[in-house]
Amino acid sequence: MDFNLPPGLAAYLDDLDRFIAAEIVPLEQADDNIRFFDHRREHARTDWDAGGLPRADWEALLAQARARADSAGHFRFALPKEMGGKAGGNLAMAVIREHLAAKGLGLHNDLQNEHSIVGNSVGALLMWHYGSEAQKAEWLDDLAAGRRGFAFGITEPAHGSDATHMETRAVRDSDGWIIDGEKTWNTGVHTASHDMIFARTSGKAGDGHGITAFLVPTDAPGFKAEEFLWTFNMPTDHAHVTLKGVRVPDSSVFGGEGRGLQVVQHFFNENRIRQAASSLGAAQYCVNEAVAYANARAPFGKKLSSNQGIQFPLVELQTQCEMLRALIHKTAWQMDTIGNFAVSDKVSMCNYWANRMCCEAADRAMQVHGGLGYSRHKPFEHIYRHHRRYRITEGSEEIQMRRVAGYMFGFMDQRAPKGVSE
Repeated sequence: MDFNLPPGLAAYLDDLDRFIAAEIVPLEQADDNIRFFDHRREHARTDWDAGGLPRADWEALLAQARARADSAGHFRFALPKEMGGKAGGNLAMAVIREHLAAKGLGLHNDLQNEHSIVGNSVGALLMWHYGSEAQKAEWLDDLAAGRRGFAFGITEPAHGSDATHMETRAVRDSDGWIIDGEKTWNTGVHTASHDMIFARTSGKAGDGHGITAFLVPTDAPGFKAEEFLWTFNMPTDHAHVTLKGVRVPDSSVFGGEGRGLQVVQHFFNENRIRQAASSLGAAQYCVNEAVAYANARAPFGKKLSSNQGIQFPLVELQTQCEMLRALIHKTAWQMDTIGNFAVSDKVSMCNYWANRMCCEAADRAMQVHGGLGYSRHKPFEHIYRHHRRYRITEGSEEIQMRRVAGYMFGFMDQRAPKGVSE
């Protein structure tokens, strides 16, 4: 068995490092942009007088970094070559996401709002695979470049992770649809021109089929962002949205009538393995920083690192990092070679364990650094607050564990849902 990274991928990591040093770090250091990353970060990023939304200058800086990355040929790495990408697979994306997160907090990669110089580009991939020709003509160029995006309206206040029991309904009305319902955690809707609303169009509660995705204009009559929910990690762009008699044309259906959840499920595993890799990278950063500090700090006349009380917790975390890295690489490679759904259980294992481990690593790094680690002058509290979210979003860790159990005990079928190609 060969555990070496493909030569081209290892070389590409070096290319990314050179680009970050030449283009991104200088931008981060210019015009006091470092305020978004140092101890002032939460305050600098948050417009406290506008419902806690991200400040415009913060989002403008992220857009500038994405534009530089796109010009250099990095931002579209995961996208098909027809969209100007490099058709980067799951293994490559997992390795890249870990590599960038392991560098710590910076303009190159800030997962609080899923920003990275190598874009995840879920919306673009969805549009490429499932958009109509008219939708592709309108959306693809801007989605690929990161200039535009749509929000996702899946979760509902009363149902959370159980999307199949959603109460939002869409009924036919001549040549279009009327949508009524509500959604929560609509991330990014404050700047999005459209929200991808998932609504039941047929079937009964609990059915996976019969839920349709609609690209709904956010300025449509009856569409309203009621509030933006303040969170553990501010700023917030997560809206509670209501739809009251919202009319959309038939052309707003995305991915086919009744196939909404199946379409999105196609990309759940890709998101989860990338998320796992990011959490692994952030965890490794915390461990590395704690080790370096323990070797430098010498209270009571000896280095912290000479104490087994410091050594052993970090040894356990490093061991978990090494084991998880092997599983993530193997799983991502299998996704590329035998298909996403063939290893759904392994993806869930990677996801829930990496997210949990990252929180433990951030907490341990705080402890090793003492009062300094608890302060905002170190990024550990920021890493903890962000990655704590991952233990709930993209399927909570309990959902992930139940998914693994379903495959272990034969309750679930590890194949692609009907109507979804690998």
